[in-house]
Amino acid sequence: MLFNVDPVTCVFATTTRDHPIHLWDASSGLLRCTYRAYDAVDEITAAFSVAFNPAGTKVFSGYNKSVRVFDVHRPGRDFVQYSTLQGNKEGQTGIISAIAFCPTHTGMLATGSYSQTTAIYREDNMELLYVLHGQEGGITHVQFSKDGNYLYTGARKDPYIMCWDIRKAVEVVYKLYRSSESTNQRIAFDIECSGRHLGTGGQDGLVHIYDLQTGQWVSGFQAAADTVNGFSFHPFLPMAASSSGHRRFQILEDDNEDLQLRGEENCASVWSFSYDVTAGEQP
Repeated sequence: MLFNVDPVTCVFATTTRDHPIHLWDASSGLLRCTYRAYDAVDEITAAFSVAFNPAGTKVFSGYNKSVRVFDVHRPGRDFVQYSTLQGNKEGQTGIISAIAFCPTHTGMLATGSYSQTTAIYREDNMELLYVLHGQEGGITHVQFSKDGNYLYTGARKDPYIMCWDIRKAVEVVYKLYRSSESTNQRIAFDIECSGRHLGTGGQDGLVHIYDLQTGQWVSGFQAAADTVNGFSFHPFLPMAASSSGHRRFQILEDDNEDLQLRGEENCASVWSFSYDVTAGEQP
């Protein structure tokens, strides 16, 4: 997650199983530092999600029924921990699997959980504002609209991205279809820089483009021969990147035989769009 083009602060954070959070230099690829959380027996526990706050001063990370907040300038094992369950047992249970901040500096963040809920909190004290219910599977991705008024949530084994009006938060505004009803994979979607359109992949290898003002499908194209599990627009150019692949179970006849993949399988692709691609043009 890049948050500045200044070489000093041009970094991204990663989290993987059995490892602490790593902060990497985006220019050189070198490891800058680590942020380590420990469990009750003083063993490192891995974060399931990670995000920078809008100011780029904090790293928010999701764990089982908790969010830990690290100061970017103080690597190591110092953090503040917030439970996502309230004293009366209300709130979010399960693993906090996705985190996103409102881009309009309203001080709100959203967290998704594998318990099929999405919660809205205040950034400064992690006060729970409300919880959204409706996804059929565990939440894998949450993202605010560019104006901060809407929240989009996607889940595993759920074919719909849901749009919520966070000013009301009582019902779904509309649903956007994608082929993801039978996979546990995280399938990431993205909103382009003008905030007008959303792009998402699916199990069928297709990328769909939706008009966020109407919730209507406007374009689509075959991006890969297998699951398109990631799709991201360029921050300001008419370009996008997609990633594809899924776990394969294949019985090889010979122990020395290798699993053969075609060029359009298990790949990363960069796409160039014309400026009116979201009006129906193909990339």
